Amino acid sequence: MGEKRILIVEDEKLISLSLSFMLNRRGFIVDAAASIAEAKEKLKSFRPCVVLLDLWLPDGSGLDLLSRIESEREDISVIVMTANADADSAVKALKLGAEDFIGKPFNMEVFLHVINRTLEKQHLGETADFFHQELRKKTEDDKLVGTSEAMVDLFKMIKVCSETDAKTILLLGESGTGKELVARAIHYHSARADAPFTEINCAAIPENLLESELFGHEKGAYTDAGKRRKGIFELAEGGTVFLDEIGDMPLSMQAKVLKVIETKRFRRLGSEEDIQADVRIIAATHQNLQAMVKSSTFRGDLFYRLNVMSICLPPLRDRKEDISLLVGYFIRRLNEEYGKKVEGISEEALAYLTAYDWPGNVRELRNSIERSMMLEQEKTISPRFLNIEIKHNFEQKPQPTTNHGQPGNSTGFGGVSETGGLSIVELERRMIRQGLEIAGGNQTKAAKYLCISRDTLRYRMKKFGLRGERKRTGAAAT
Repeated sequence: MGEKRILIVEDEKLISLSLSFMLNRRGFIVDAAASIAEAKEKLKSFRPCVVLLDLWLPDGSGLDLLSRIESEREDISVIVMTANADADSAVKALKLGAEDFIGKPFNMEVFLHVINRTLEKQHLGETADFFHQELRKKTEDDKLVGTSEAMVDLFKMIKVCSETDAKTILLLGESGTGKELVARAIHYHSARADAPFTEINCAAIPENLLESELFGHEKGAYTDAGKRRKGIFELAEGGTVFLDEIGDMPLSMQAKVLKVIETKRFRRLGSEEDIQADVRIIAATHQNLQAMVKSSTFRGDLFYRLNVMSICLPPLRDRKEDISLLVGYFIRRLNEEYGKKVEGISEEALAYLTAYDWPGNVRELRNSIERSMMLEQEKTISPRFLNIEIKHNFEQKPQPTTNHGQPGNSTGFGGVSETGGLSIVELERRMIRQGLEIAGGNQTKAAKYLCISRDTLRYRMKKFGLRGERKRTGAAAT
């Protein structure tokens, strides 16, 4: 948990000294203040993680200091010390945001238990934040993969949107096509890349909580609002707000988002002060917003505001030539994630995947590869552990045959291994070639696109006999 710093705010010297002595013996770093004025100075220089606060101080009420700490220092937990007879003050302190209270005279065992429990809560919160950030980094490492004409057009649109600071962008496409990846690509390749990227799934938040999630709230704005909280519009200042599944946003909230777009201002719930909103809004939906406008389930004025720049993401069934590249990419990523050593996919399994129409799009393909890799004991993915829907679909369709009457290579690709599979080496070669093509031969950009170092890229270019040639279509990297 790092350094455990505790500030004791208590004017009775004997109590302050005994508490300091006890806490020091147990490894805490302790400082003390005998008044509100002294405590304010200590808060600046000592920077505690816990404040033990007496409510009766010579220069005022400890409740006033508690209010200030709760409004200005979210990283500090306050434990109130009060006489057992003063239950009303303890209740007021808890309502103002105190983490807990301890009655005087002290039971030292209970006292230490309350402090340790408070520190443990802080630690769990910090741990949750850490893993959230790690998960976000992992998500940001995902890439849009493909060399089909549809994907080249998509890369070009991403480049245009990244280079122009359009304040609203609308992403349209079926679930699983990668709308979040496109939103992130636009943000991280734009002038706003150093500012935050915040996101919210409008379909996943209950209507009564959505306004607080978007715009934040003041302490006391509603029953459970114990602290001031910033919403994603405020947290994204200078950056990008991604509103996923905006088609599911209630009409009442649509009006408030429209006002933010038009005025570039918003208010926290329970506040009367306007806050400036310098953000880009990227909205996404799998629904037909034009049809929703006609049926009055989506505001027409918001739709036209969002639809200044729109990108329609292609479904996987319309770019099946990208499936082999996606499979190679997912094998590489999942090998790293799970410590597996899968070397490739059999031609038969790849034929199954290519014949399927993928209603869940790229997300469904990734899940299928992940499932197969978890269950497969061999070094090559076979059809054995593919989903039953994929197998049934393949068996219902007539398949091309070779001269020997066996299923042919329906993908039209070479690179078959000795066991009849498409090797990870061949998939890797294609990935390197694709990265160089999309980056226009620029090795630095290609290495960034492929999530590898430039030295690794050069080694593999030499290994596969590849050169950084200019891509004829002029596609932009994402």
